[in-house]
Amino acid sequence: MAEAAVGWAINKLDVLLTGELKLLSGVHKEVEDVKDELESIESFLRDADARLYQENVDGRVRVWVKQVRQVAFRIEDTIDEYVLHLLGRRNQHGYFNNVTGVVKNLKRRHGLASKIKDIKKSIVEIRERSDRYSFDFTSKQGNSDGNGAWHDPRVHSFFVEETEVVGIDSVKAELISILVDGTSENAAISVVGMGGLGKTTLASKVYDSEIVALHFDCKAWITVSQSYNTEELLRTMISQFQREKTLPDLEGINTMREIQLIGKLREYLSQKRYFVVFDDVWRIDLWEYIKNALPDSNKGSRILLTTRNEGAAPSSNESSFYHILKLSPLPKREAYDLFCKKAFQSNGGNCPSELQEVSRAFVDKCEGLPLGIVTIGGLLATKQKSALGWGKLYDGLSSFLANDQRMSNITKILSLSYYDLPCYLKSCFLYLSLFPEDQSISCSRLMRLWIAEGFMEEKHGRTTDEIAEEYLTELIHRSLIQVARYSIDGKARECRIHDLMRDTILSQSRELGFRQVSTENYKSLKGRSRHLSIDDRIKSFVQSSSDCQTRSVILFEVTTELPKSLISSFIENFELLRLLDFEGAPMDCIPKEIGTLWHLRYLSLKYTRVKTLPKSIGKLSNLETLDLRWSLVHDLPVEINSLLKLKYLLAHSSNYDVPYNPNFRRGVKMQGNIGRLKALQKLYLIEVDHDIGLIGELQRMTQLRKVGIKKLRSENGTALCSALEKMTCLETLHVSSVTKEEFLDLQSMSDPPPQLRRLYVNGRVGELPQWIGKLACLVKIHMNWSRLAEDPLAVLQTLPNLLILGFYEGYDGAKLHFKKGWFRKLKQLYLLGLRGLNEIIMDEGTLPVMEKLRIGPCPNLKEVPCGMHLLRNLKSLEFTDIRREIAAAIQQNDGYEYGKIEHIPLVLFWYKIKGENYNCYKLGDSELVERLKGVDELCDIRG
Repeated sequence: MAEAAVGWAINKLDVLLTGELKLLSGVHKEVEDVKDELESIESFLRDADARLYQENVDGRVRVWVKQVRQVAFRIEDTIDEYVLHLLGRRNQHGYFNNVTGVVKNLKRRHGLASKIKDIKKSIVEIRERSDRYSFDFTSKQGNSDGNGAWHDPRVHSFFVEETEVVGIDSVKAELISILVDGTSENAAISVVGMGGLGKTTLASKVYDSEIVALHFDCKAWITVSQSYNTEELLRTMISQFQREKTLPDLEGINTMREIQLIGKLREYLSQKRYFVVFDDVWRIDLWEYIKNALPDSNKGSRILLTTRNEGAAPSSNESSFYHILKLSPLPKREAYDLFCKKAFQSNGGNCPSELQEVSRAFVDKCEGLPLGIVTIGGLLATKQKSALGWGKLYDGLSSFLANDQRMSNITKILSLSYYDLPCYLKSCFLYLSLFPEDQSISCSRLMRLWIAEGFMEEKHGRTTDEIAEEYLTELIHRSLIQVARYSIDGKARECRIHDLMRDTILSQSRELGFRQVSTENYKSLKGRSRHLSIDDRIKSFVQSSSDCQTRSVILFEVTTELPKSLISSFIENFELLRLLDFEGAPMDCIPKEIGTLWHLRYLSLKYTRVKTLPKSIGKLSNLETLDLRWSLVHDLPVEINSLLKLKYLLAHSSNYDVPYNPNFRRGVKMQGNIGRLKALQKLYLIEVDHDIGLIGELQRMTQLRKVGIKKLRSENGTALCSALEKMTCLETLHVSSVTKEEFLDLQSMSDPPPQLRRLYVNGRVGELPQWIGKLACLVKIHMNWSRLAEDPLAVLQTLPNLLILGFYEGYDGAKLHFKKGWFRKLKQLYLLGLRGLNEIIMDEGTLPVMEKLRIGPCPNLKEVPCGMHLLRNLKSLEFTDIRREIAAAIQQNDGYEYGKIEHIPLVLFWYKIKGENYNCYKLGDSELVERLKGVDELCDIRG
């Protein structure tokens, strides 16, 4: 983390040296000297920063690293203050408004010169101090006693008693089956999961099993860990085989070089069916190395790896003989059983009734992590069996993890994953500590926050969005972030962090000054943190003094009204803020002083009651994200067009509350020369009926990846198609006509955006635009109010990657026929509001992977779709306002209609019951059966 701070400081110095601001004579050389000193410290710091978690690290090293971090923050703050008061105070023509401004400008330049000299002096002293103390950063990483002896907290995994092993029987059997059955070619199996999940325990139980011992000619267990010597690894493997008496002693093994060792191993193993375990693998280069030493004897040899990092495992895309087995947390029942075995071992594993509630709370906290369950259960076994006492322990669990020696194994093992992270990922991961416990986090929100904070390393030809997604994927593969929800095309949509991992990094965040959480007010804060996370307990703000400027303020779960004075105090006290996230806060206005935050990159008013934006928002020259979704803002001030760095303008609100109405979101109105916003990548949603010129302005926004345009008129069609053809980066397009009867002319586009993945067309089009058939990347399409006269399926089924297809009043025909071989990848189909439809036919071999189907209202539909019984992968079927006689026939579990859907796990029926609200019923629901007998009670049932 200190290394990251130094990296940011060096980047700031680069900007100062190469940017538009002129430095006083002599200052340029001072800045270069500071940059050179930091660069000389940076590589040396990398080792020191990585070893701060060790118990035996020299206390002077901790102080030294902290001083380096603080001076790096000073540099960043000094330069940002300088830039703010020179660039941020100029008028729109780049000049100062009066003579006073020029004088202040000169004073600022002299002030910078003085501060740079002080910083240079501090850095020289820090470097000299490291030389004077001769810090040693070359010793082995890990935890040790006072004599430097290494104690690996994972050693316990080899000696877990059978009575302590819970919940691995099925996965153990699966793993053994992969090892002893199947192909005669070499196969590699990787067991992947977060630290403490029991990978080593599972592997050791498999390794020691009688079935495995009898099946293989020889076997070896190699513990790899984060740092390893390749020659020593080979020698260890050879000595393991020698210990089993399957390999004769080799003379001179300790003096053999790498090539000789590999040759000896290959010679010996070439006629053997061998089994080798590489436990605790951290990097893919290990596999690239060791596979050269392990020949394919065509006798069914197996290599097993355990790793926290899926990226370190041989990829199944590379070979069909490479398998990945992702280890899951223990189910709640088995987790509770394991906890009781440890916590109540003196009572035969039986939990007293008065401790059951708090015991389950501890188990929930562990989220199925065996390491946490065993460690916490073991600690509680030594405590008095009191609900009050255990409750206090639960409330203070984070403190226990950080300070109690008996809990240290959890922290040590989980921390290994954090300390193994490259510099660029540490800040990204620590950022998750800002979010409340147990909260699912929007991945898109998280990535935009990372971007605003400047965590993304610039890469040629890559957008910051792509880099942020790459970082997120790497953290997921390293088992540090859990995916809570995927999109249908496999992208992570929501994520979270394990509670125990969060507790583990909280202390790290506090020590680094990375993050603080509010309590009653800010009086208790020890200086400023770079990031403030504020919850519902805040009542007042008191500025705290520190050399370190706060850069971001994020509010979570605030339900009490935010006073205007509090919002103003953030702006007044944190002039270098990069990020203000008020999502969900009970506030109805944003003060005009917001315009003074020249460095602000991210502003979210999502889910607030804010109705208008001040004109001063046009002064936020560095703003990249403006999130107004589900706020009450409808008209954007023309000053928005001055935000030339704006990348994400997200703005829509609820306009209707009618089920299935595709126009339930209203957009925002913009005016003037919006084409100046050439950096925009997402513009969603904008209304254009009030200004016909806005369509022409869109042609200049060629970087757009997502755009939503509402209230289009038929005469806008040609200009719109012309604009869309220029958006070659576009991935999501949403177009809506001003009313559902207005014709939407989309026929004049010949070259649609080649990367388009999601398409929403809301309006009458008459016939399916021909260019839709060219969208090879399309995964989702919704046609609403389209009123197509001809069956569109023949064209749409040619789209090779289509996963979701939806119609709402999108087709006026009487029949839809899904033919054999059509829609090979389609997973979800929505046939809604097709009032002319009376027949749906599904041939054998159509829709082979479809999982979800929703039908209705289709008042003329005469029966459940023919061929429905052939859709064997269908998991969910929903009917809306289906005819009474069809619904009644389906309820009869011995009837013909029921036979079509009996294989589907979930069948639902939606009906309006005397009003606008819909009721949902499951198949066979007694209330639905009774209501189907009385048509008057189901007011929308036809027939």
